[in-house]
Amino acid sequence: MNRTSGLMFVLAVLAMALQGCSLSRGEAVPSDSTNAAVVPGIPNCRFWADSHRQPELETLWANSIARERAFLKTQDGPLPPADFLVISGGGPDGAYGAGLICAWTDTGQRPEFKVVTGISTGALTAPFAYLGSAYDHVLREVYTNVRTDGIATSRGIMAAIFDDALEDTAPLRKLLDKYVNEEMLKAIAAEYAKGRLLLIGTTNLDAMRPVIWDIGAIASSGDPKALDVVRKILVASAAIPAAFPPVFFDVEVDGKKYQELHVDGGAVCQSFLYPPHFHLKHESILHHAQRDRRAWVIRNARLDPQWASTQRQTLRIAARAISALIAAEGQGDLDRMYLTTRRDGVAFRLAYIPKDFNVVPEEPFDPNYMRPLFERAQQDLIAGKAWSRIPPDFDEGDFERTLKELTTSN
Repeated sequence: MNRTSGLMFVLAVLAMALQGCSLSRGEAVPSDSTNAAVVPGIPNCRFWADSHRQPELETLWANSIARERAFLKTQDGPLPPADFLVISGGGPDGAYGAGLICAWTDTGQRPEFKVVTGISTGALTAPFAYLGSAYDHVLREVYTNVRTDGIATSRGIMAAIFDDALEDTAPLRKLLDKYVNEEMLKAIAAEYAKGRLLLIGTTNLDAMRPVIWDIGAIASSGDPKALDVVRKILVASAAIPAAFPPVFFDVEVDGKKYQELHVDGGAVCQSFLYPPHFHLKHESILHHAQRDRRAWVIRNARLDPQWASTQRQTLRIAARAISALIAAEGQGDLDRMYLTTRRDGVAFRLAYIPKDFNVVPEEPFDPNYMRPLFERAQQDLIAGKAWSRIPPDFDEGDFERTLKELTTSN
């Protein structure tokens, strides 16, 4: 979410509390049928991120290993090292991640990622990061030149009462129509055939649950609506609740049609690698797929507390509290990924906006803010200062001692 999202959210919630009617929509999937809902013509294209039993994820992972082995023409031999890239939400702060990725190319050390995941602004970055340096010019253009009106336009204050969002995201959809096209879809499908994964997170607002979409499976489905579905997923992942309109997905349960309402994946989490109840180390042993792995996590935000004098006004207090909630959620995501990677023997690397970057934007998407942030990321990456091995609230020495004590006691 961007800096104004909390205030927009509260304004819309208060307005909706006053309204006596709501806009029409298709019938929502009944609660007892939520798990059975599918996108017609594109089976196995998504899974719940919060299920403790993960047969879909286990199948997705096993199939990716099988495709990789087929591409490499090795059925039993060792697999090459694998790199994972995680790109978080952050609105215009996505310029930081875009700058890192472009500078990474310039160093000649950018890996070809086995898995790329994205949420919110990270979802908009992820397809280009997944496809490699040929798309760096798109990241540079979008994250250094696009202004607020290139993402969304205001519907006016009355939209808080009579519409489903304060802003219209037609400009964002137009931007995606330009860059996310049939050529890109074919390129994603080609990489998917090599065993690589591109995963995007949204929030099913009816179910209040996180959904992870397998973009490569959709691109490879051959369904005529695949491109439209991919574009809708990217818009949905960035659809800040109440600020941007929700996105509707037509689904079926046993042949009956329903409609799901999806919003920003950041409503549930700011970034993700894989659910902690998926035991990658165990699955690797089971499928003879042990290999060296590294997880590169880009948090498009500052991690230090950002002090501000909060005015004694209801909406400003609420907005400030929501900003604190988002920051805490983002930190929790990092801690969870760090602990999960340590458990599974995956090397952890983290980059985030340094606390001494103090440029102040004058609008939500301000090129005069995003451009220096993009450049700062490039400078840090080239200088070797971008990546840390632990989240800032962890002490690696204390962690190692605790881990040793737990291992000894068991």
